[in-house]
Amino acid sequence: MKVDATIAGLSVASARARELEADGFDGLWAGEMNQDPFLALAVATEATERIRLGTSIAVAFARSPMTLAYTADDLQRHSGGRLTLGLGSQVRAHVVRRFAMPWGRPAAQMREYVLALRAIWSRWHEDVPLAFEGEFYRHTLMPPDFVPPSHDFGPPPVLLAGVGEAMTRVAGEVADGFLCHGFTTARWLRERTVPALREGRARAGATMAGFDMVATPFVITGAESQIAAAIPALRQRIAFYASTPAYRGIFELHGWAETRERLTALSKAGDWDEMPPLITDEMLDAFAVIAPPDELPSRIADRFGGLLTRLSLPLPPSIDRDQAADLARRIRDTCRAREVNSAATRS
Repeated sequence: MKVDATIAGLSVASARARELEADGFDGLWAGEMNQDPFLALAVATEATERIRLGTSIAVAFARSPMTLAYTADDLQRHSGGRLTLGLGSQVRAHVVRRFAMPWGRPAAQMREYVLALRAIWSRWHEDVPLAFEGEFYRHTLMPPDFVPPSHDFGPPPVLLAGVGEAMTRVAGEVADGFLCHGFTTARWLRERTVPALREGRARAGATMAGFDMVATPFVITGAESQIAAAIPALRQRIAFYASTPAYRGIFELHGWAETRERLTALSKAGDWDEMPPLITDEMLDAFAVIAPPDELPSRIADRFGGLLTRLSLPLPPSIDRDQAADLARRIRDTCRAREVNSAATRS
């Protein structure tokens, strides 16, 4: 398992990226909330030499495939082939009302979006005529003057984010990896996500070999008092996600459908303060890894070892730079030791 971290904000991207590379992290991710992730990665590229650079996520439907193809190709060239393009759909309200972009059937649209990207990149890197015509996107014009400068790194790998089984199958079929939503459980990943990905891979005539599984789980660590202080905010966060219809399936899988219905009703009524107490300790344990620093690597290995290929490690400000670097190393070493022992047992 590779261990990554996140960067947030253009002003700190250079220093943060330089620190993460020096401290032995394998990759860094920039998300799209209130800033553009590609600008942060462009700055991080200048400050680093080896660390992987990824978006987790960039909103695909806020951009045309052609616009994104240019941006990704520029970063792939500039970084020396270190880009991972992580994409998500967002939800209809944001795509239509915030970005003023069209909304179709999201899983089908995302499938076509990735295929359009690949068609554009094939024109640039393999000189294949551009003749992509789909239901949502049409790209048929590419004069030589508009082809980007050539490079030897090829297109970046594309990872898709999803929760529902339809989008997850699409990721398995057309992407190079899957970005797990933070609001997930190991049981959901094993019983719903992986089977849907396998189905998608089978449609493409491929297996899970070489397919990336990346997650940024909820993590609470630190001294006992710090863990206790962080629990209320985590209950509130889980309650908010659980009240949203898009995440209905996870609560139903765990047998918490009745709680989810109550949370949804409370959110519609605006009774936000009454929601966190409905999140039990059992739910906290399912959604988050909660442990002091000395126990955190083994807890993560227990939950995600053999399941994820990359872990983006979210840590509280109370964990300083040296502690974070040590945790990343120990998580990596613990997972590797488990894999070696498992392989020896099977043989």
